[in-house]
Amino acid sequence: MLVERELVTPAQLGEALLQQSASGKRLGALLVELGALGERSLAEALSEQLGLPIVDLRHEEPRADAVAALPESLARSLGAMPLRRVDGALDVAVADPLHPGLGDQLAAAAGTPVRLHVAPASEVRRMIDHAYRALSGLDRHVQEFEAVAADRAHAAAETPLQLAVDENAPIVQVVNLLVTQALRDRASDIHLEPQDDRVRVRYRIDGALHDVVSLPTDMGPALVSRIKIMAGMNIVEKRRSQDGQIETSVDGRSLDIRVATTPVIWGEKTVLRLLDKSRSLLKMGDLGMSAETHAEFSEVVRSPFGMVICAGPTGSGKTTTLYATLAQINQTERNIMTIEDPVEYILPSVNQIQINEQADVTFAGGLKAILRQDPDIILVGEIRDVETARIAVQSALTGHFVLSSLHATDAAAALHRFLDMGIESFLVASSVLAVVGQRLVRRICVSCKAPYRLPPEELAFYEKLGGPPKDEFFHGEGCNFCAGTGYQDRIGVYEMMHLTDEMKQLIVGNAVHHELRELAVAQGMRPLRDEALRLVAGDVTTVSEILRSVYPL
Repeated sequence: MLVERELVTPAQLGEALLQQSASGKRLGALLVELGALGERSLAEALSEQLGLPIVDLRHEEPRADAVAALPESLARSLGAMPLRRVDGALDVAVADPLHPGLGDQLAAAAGTPVRLHVAPASEVRRMIDHAYRALSGLDRHVQEFEAVAADRAHAAAETPLQLAVDENAPIVQVVNLLVTQALRDRASDIHLEPQDDRVRVRYRIDGALHDVVSLPTDMGPALVSRIKIMAGMNIVEKRRSQDGQIETSVDGRSLDIRVATTPVIWGEKTVLRLLDKSRSLLKMGDLGMSAETHAEFSEVVRSPFGMVICAGPTGSGKTTTLYATLAQINQTERNIMTIEDPVEYILPSVNQIQINEQADVTFAGGLKAILRQDPDIILVGEIRDVETARIAVQSALTGHFVLSSLHATDAAAALHRFLDMGIESFLVASSVLAVVGQRLVRRICVSCKAPYRLPPEELAFYEKLGGPPKDEFFHGEGCNFCAGTGYQDRIGVYEMMHLTDEMKQLIVGNAVHHELRELAVAQGMRPLRDEALRLVAGDVTTVSEILRSVYPL
């Protein structure tokens, strides 16, 4: 069927059959893995072949009674999403309708006959995450906590520590549920914010914060104490900011959590940064660079010595860019060493050092140690102080290739950060090869992408900045898979400042920011604003997202 419809070629089919004989996987799943076939095309072909209806889960809203009919563990193991009860039968969307005994297992668990519908595997997985909310059991644990707290209120010696140690305690379950749901929602951070009348919990998803749940005020201290215990922090100290780390596993995925607490007027605010170690490393071509910038950047990072800097604010994807760069230039004949805080990805055949302030392993100290290890390429996770900056510059000048990140608003501002740290201008001009400024913008959700009328002020902004002529603009209408936001995942916006001889003369002459920027643009640099407009013209993101993330530049 697939070959007749010209959805796959005979050569692709032959390759998939060859791999099937070795792996035993389904033929359709292998064709999708090989990139020869889209998941929806596979679902449509299965629907026709087996005579089963196909369902679009992007706009389906499963009924609560149907979801309750199947345990979450069974739904995940079988790849089955219950949708609704109709005429005494349960409608279930499945990715693999030929799974042995599928219908019988579902019928036995639900206690009713089932009607199978076909849907793409990724849509089924995402709908299961959407429907089986980890936070659905939160209210019960909150009530248990309040009951326990009330019973113990008369015990003057009772402390949050005692409430947070028992692994079956309600507060422990609440923390576990918050982390589990955050990972399923693709959140990068969890914010726990004590306020006058509640503890507000927010997730940062694709760079934007979203309210998730509100917890009782008296739960705040116990929550912080539980998290501090997990992170090996001092639970008695509440007047100073603290940092810690938690290593755990959620839904079978290894998770590294960075914890930071700070005192505010209503208690202690806590932020948990989630680093999913199981996520795949992006390649250079997937970051979002334009073809010209990618080609120029790839040429620069092949240099035998010098420094390349990734600049941008917190959360702009600098580390991801650096890792993708390392993966591209990683070769067996090179000794690559990194010093990071934290080590976010484990890279094969790369020697990575983790910062440990308590053991006196700092960026500056670790960098000195690296220089005695005969390195060819050095990655400095972040230049935070003048000592680290000076050693990194000296490393670049003495024949090493150095990659690093720096907090700055754009490429030109990164050079001024160096000068502000006290590094002499002639050293900066001699050592730095290029500076990449970057931002992250949210992608329009492909599941609910639709044309819309651009608001007049946004259209005026687009035209004022010289955006390409465009008859139709797109946005995300909001669906199950993007939690109604209209966006899913992010893409990088890049500008690359190559330090030419004229640029170096300006730096040595202590030129101001706008002079450096104007020369870079005159010499061919495409600024962030132009690159962002290119993404709008290509219907990758929206004008409102550019205003949110890039416009000040």
